[in-house]
Amino acid sequence: MKIGVIGTGNMGRILTEAFLEGGAVSPSSITITNRTIAKAMEIKETYQDIAVAEDARETARHASLIFVCVKPHDVYNVIQDILPYLSKDKCVVSITSPISIDQLESVLPCSAARAIPSITNRALAGVSLLSFGESCKNEWKMSIWELFESISTPVSIKENITRVSSDIVSCGPAFFSYLTQRFINAAVSETEIDQETATKLAAEMLIGLGDLLKKGFYTLPALQEKVCVKGGITGEGIKVLENELGNVFEHLFQATHSKFDEDLVVVKKQYTLQQ
Repeated sequence: MKIGVIGTGNMGRILTEAFLEGGAVSPSSITITNRTIAKAMEIKETYQDIAVAEDARETARHASLIFVCVKPHDVYNVIQDILPYLSKDKCVVSITSPISIDQLESVLPCSAARAIPSITNRALAGVSLLSFGESCKNEWKMSIWELFESISTPVSIKENITRVSSDIVSCGPAFFSYLTQRFINAAVSETEIDQETATKLAAEMLIGLGDLLKKGFYTLPALQEKVCVKGGITGEGIKVLENELGNVFEHLFQATHSKFDEDLVVVKKQYTLQQ
């Protein structure tokens, strides 16, 4: 299977490197390109057998499974550009959430799928969100699933929960990184601990927490109950969180969904005439 990656920005590069390090594909089976070719060449410096194409068309010509890893408003133009190289036996995968499977299928003459990755996939961990078009061939469904299974836990999602699922899986690492950094900064500000030590302790705590949950030792509520001894120090900290967090996470989802709705309006204009 020949894979093409159009766009090697943050997520395009993460996918490429994860597929290679997860052993899902060999460097010689991948062709990559980017608007700024220098970004693609940076990947080739590490994986010398990767092919770097001049443009999206050349990438699509050499590949049977094509990942379009560009911004939502650029996906339509990329698809139009590579159309001459898309035969029925190929498959195009978009990694952007505002573009639905129906919209992809309305402009593609081949199998279509959507895969929403996470930065955690770079560590061959976390979740990837998959959706397949109605006309997507079963062999492509299986191949894509196996590909993402090598770097993550793939989860099939329906259109109506695309945004919130992406908030949790794809945006979540940034949200919780921000919270952790605030946690660390407060520890440094309020006590005598230094930044380096606080950062190391917090990072190892998060890794340990992840292992506890992954191995099924505790649920989140059970873990809180175990650590929160009645009348203890942890309980006092929890009280502060309960009193001061308020509806911050409700507001977070409201904000992400509002921005998502704006993106939908822009994207819809590109695909309306095709449906």
